[in-house]
Amino acid sequence: MIIILKENCEKPKLDELVGWLERQDVKITTVTGTSKTILGLLGDTSKIDMESVRARDIVESVRRVQEPYKKVNRKFHPTDTIVEVSGRKIGQGTFNVIAGPCSVESEEQITLVAQKVKESGATLLRGGAFKPRTSPYSFQGLRADGIELLLEARKLTGLPIVTEIMSLAHIDLFADVDVIQVGARNMQNFELLKELGHCGKPILLKRGLANTLEEFLMSAEYIAAGGNTDIILCERGIRTFETATRNTLDISAIPLLKQYSHLPVVVDPSHATGITSLVEPLSLAAIACGADGLIIEVHNDPKHALSDGAQSLTPEQFDSVMKSVKKHAAFMRKEMA
Repeated sequence: MIIILKENCEKPKLDELVGWLERQDVKITTVTGTSKTILGLLGDTSKIDMESVRARDIVESVRRVQEPYKKVNRKFHPTDTIVEVSGRKIGQGTFNVIAGPCSVESEEQITLVAQKVKESGATLLRGGAFKPRTSPYSFQGLRADGIELLLEARKLTGLPIVTEIMSLAHIDLFADVDVIQVGARNMQNFELLKELGHCGKPILLKRGLANTLEEFLMSAEYIAAGGNTDIILCERGIRTFETATRNTLDISAIPLLKQYSHLPVVVDPSHATGITSLVEPLSLAAIACGADGLIIEVHNDPKHALSDGAQSLTPEQFDSVMKSVKKHAAFMRKEMA
């Protein structure tokens, strides 16, 4: 249930209303905007008489919320959430590009790519230290050593780092990571999501390969329920019957997620198709649909990459894509972070 209060409501009357609601065994989230105050009620609100609430002179309107996700619901939080990462803002008019290799392979590789993507305008550095792979015989990442190399690249370039966590057993290794990524395969690892709700770090949550938007937002709700609302949603393509591309980018998910939730949304055009030539057009489509950023794979030598070389741009290709991205972001009145 959502209660929208009138402007300049008297504090004693507000306190009395809140006290009465709390006695109904519901939790209350208060959102104070520039002109409106909203009370979001969490719990069993079926016993609360909407007409009794509406009759109070400080109440403008009352409505029930049917969606199972509450904390990440735009109805509870009408203004966009801005996630801050090392002084950079993600969401509400700013545009960020997260770029780097699929896997951290060596110090030379990650530092070279980090320098190149920064020169082209990337605002955050991505790189996989722990890699979930379909085959147990494929390269699984450098693990803790990979995180150390990312931290060295951050020292060199100043770019905040984004890397994927796969297990609760590894969480201590992520103490110095700027943004913790939850990959598509772990979108419904609920024990991991609950722990990340208490970690105090921004989370980049990727949509699962075959999950609905409601399931996606419910996973975000797990994190928010623990107190962490610094969540960045990432649309990275879903599995369909189409075989021409690795996945199918659900471009409609971008405006829908913006409609359903107040969280920022970024798009991963690399995983969405697995084809380098499609990264640029899908990046521009994402900008046109209102995305707050992109996450793009860049490798200095894609032909010899230890993972996902087929979808990785060279630094030169990335630089060309960034020229188009900057132009279209400016056209959409989004400021590059």
